[in-house]
Amino acid sequence: MLSKLTIITYLSVTDWLVFGLVLLITLAAAFYGNYRQKRSKNTALDYLLMGRQLTLPLFVATLVATWYGGIFGVNEITFNYGIYNFVTQGVFWYIVYIIFALFIVDKIAKYNSVTLPDLAGSMFGPKSAKVAAVFTLLYMMPVVYVLSLGLFLNMIFGMSVWQGMIIGVIFTCLYTAWGGFKAVVFSDLVQFFVMCSAVLLVVLFSVADFGGLHFLKANLPASHFSITGGTGILNTLIWGFIALATLIDPSFYQRCFAAKSPRVVKKGILISTVIWFCFDLCTTAGALYARALLPHAQPAEAYFFYAVQLLPIGLKGFFIAGILAIILSTLNSFLFIASNTLSFDLLRTRFQNIIVSNRISLFVIGLVSACMAQFFHGSFKAIWLTLGSYFSACLLAPMLMGYIYPKRISDNLFVASALTSAAVMTIWKLLPLQGFWAEIDGFYIGVITGLLILFLMRKKGNMSYVKSATDL
Repeated sequence: MLSKLTIITYLSVTDWLVFGLVLLITLAAAFYGNYRQKRSKNTALDYLLMGRQLTLPLFVATLVATWYGGIFGVNEITFNYGIYNFVTQGVFWYIVYIIFALFIVDKIAKYNSVTLPDLAGSMFGPKSAKVAAVFTLLYMMPVVYVLSLGLFLNMIFGMSVWQGMIIGVIFTCLYTAWGGFKAVVFSDLVQFFVMCSAVLLVVLFSVADFGGLHFLKANLPASHFSITGGTGILNTLIWGFIALATLIDPSFYQRCFAAKSPRVVKKGILISTVIWFCFDLCTTAGALYARALLPHAQPAEAYFFYAVQLLPIGLKGFFIAGILAIILSTLNSFLFIASNTLSFDLLRTRFQNIIVSNRISLFVIGLVSACMAQFFHGSFKAIWLTLGSYFSACLLAPMLMGYIYPKRISDNLFVASALTSAAVMTIWKLLPLQGFWAEIDGFYIGVITGLLILFLMRKKGNMSYVKSATDL
């Protein structure tokens, strides 16, 4: 097998027909969402949350599909570190999903919020809402997914990654802005089935052609079967703390706020967790085969090149459509949530028409994300760790404390905790640390700082709830 190839030369007319058909069906689903949007009341609540009418099948499909847009990043981690990927990008998250379903869903349902910052405003106050909005906006910037789309178009058509990012962003923004959350949900439904089928096909053909676990153990470094991947326990555990960010993840909350009832949310998360487990097994196994057979390929590209050479005519096109579905399903969700944060949570008082403001924000967010991808030099791991660690360290502690000690965290205390954590993290990262201290990530320092402030300064008496500003 080749470690580098021009994908377009490997695709037959049949592959292009299959790829085009899947893309047309996805667009048709987005158009259907637009049709449903036009027939609805067309209020901001309907545009942003589908009028809180998200059913169980749609909830599961859109939640699962939203979680895997960084497929090239996941493959890169597996290529370099083996099953470490399944632990850090899978197991930690499953635990958190179950915690969310069992302990968080009922707590957030009573607030009737629209966004995560809106929820923070209801729980703590208006200053907290603004601070939460800033961190949410940074976290939801779809940098990884814009980069993934640019890389995808680069491998298929040979255009530069930058050109691919710009073309991909414009395309995604157009159909997302047109139909709002309905367009996101119905396109996710199609993408859900395509992406799950695509990664399963790679595993089935790999086992049939090369054998199972015995083949992988004979052709991979021993460290690839270590849960730490040779990176150390602290480096591994940081992903566990980042996974805890799911407890305050904006895309999780958006689906919860849009669902018809808390029962739909709980059941949907548990079903989704089973699907995520199976999906992660497939992507990890596929990337391990790619590492075994294409050891000299670029880590982020190996899985893609391997699958294109492995699958027969027709299924190549379906697989490529599946990879595109994985990227688009997350990109459109992150774009939409980030634009909601900008238009609804940060600029609502300046622009009365939230829908128009949201549509403009989509394009702004997309272009800024493309520029940020250049800043991180295309490193998926660096993007995830940087944006994810700040969001988790600064917001996780005060939000969870608000659930555990309702009415005891003031508006000012929430702001002090979040901003101080961010400042201390930044200073720690800039210090010329050596030895043991160099091994301590700034994330841990930020979390400890926030917790100390909250525990030492939280009020013992009750505070009155702040009424949500959301009445759409």
